[in-house]
Amino acid sequence: MKEKLDQIKTEALNKIENSTSLENLNEVRVNYLGKKGELTAVLKSMKDVAPEDRPKVGQMVNEVREEIEGALEKSISRMEKALREAKMKEEVIDVTLPAKKNNVGHRHPNTIALEEVERIFIGMGYEVVEGPEVEKDYYNFEALNIPKDHPARDEQDTFYITEDIVLRTQTSPVQVREMEKGKLPIRMIAPGRVFRSDEVDATHSPSFHQIEGLVIDKNITFADLKGTLAEFAKELFGEDTKVKFRPHHFPFTEPSAEVDVTCFKCGGSGCRFCKGSGWIEILGCGMVHPNVLKMSGIDPEEYSGFAFGVGLERIALLKYEIDDMRLLYENDSRFLKQF
Repeated sequence: MKEKLDQIKTEALNKIENSTSLENLNEVRVNYLGKKGELTAVLKSMKDVAPEDRPKVGQMVNEVREEIEGALEKSISRMEKALREAKMKEEVIDVTLPAKKNNVGHRHPNTIALEEVERIFIGMGYEVVEGPEVEKDYYNFEALNIPKDHPARDEQDTFYITEDIVLRTQTSPVQVREMEKGKLPIRMIAPGRVFRSDEVDATHSPSFHQIEGLVIDKNITFADLKGTLAEFAKELFGEDTKVKFRPHHFPFTEPSAEVDVTCFKCGGSGCRFCKGSGWIEILGCGMVHPNVLKMSGIDPEEYSGFAFGVGLERIALLKYEIDDMRLLYENDSRFLKQF
């Protein structure tokens, strides 16, 4: 038995000495120390050894195991160190090189403007409501008092998917959907993407964003509309901002108006930015037409309301003094990183 153990030890140590990789050393471990290894086989044959000799043989097996394990650990440690040193030589870091710049993204000018508008109206008690961009013709036109023969329904202005389905031209359909729910009073704004068949230029795009507001309650008057928009203008453009209402026509409001604000560059005295007028047009508004209330199931004799709509891009262009709407969508990081 001693000769066999000596033979196993000698073979194992020679193979460890001549191993050239960690894989070879692992094979030696399995072949000699594993469950089906040489030393395990010796232990299984202990039943053939005389009882009085078993302790001595067991001690000899443990001594051989310890020698083989010790040799394996030394060889593995030596190889790992050599591999680590070789890898470090290959992966030399030049600490004099400039560090890689971490390009962190940030909010788009439209997003900044939208969040500011939402903050202002949420502070007034409004809620933000969204709706589908692909809309039924009824919600986009008919429920807003726009009859079949109205110019706004011409296919040159509207993207029709079918005769009854369109890409919404405004976010007003969201207002109609909220009115149909019958949960009054309503104080809401509806921001979102809209689509119109326009040529791309400095002030037009076939896809842009609108923010429309709606208030429905008892005893709402034009004075409430004027006060709301005056407060909005002051919050957005500065405390000294004044508003001016000019009569206009919208099919879904009556009376209707266009709203101008005093130029926030010159304070109303006239400059290049406001084209010398001292005023800048920002939105359209009016009292909700009785027909719109009726079609949504609201009694115009009991309830009244006002609505307004502003282009998100227009706010961004004015606020950041951008003179070309296309800059917002060209994804030029040199432009966007300024905000």
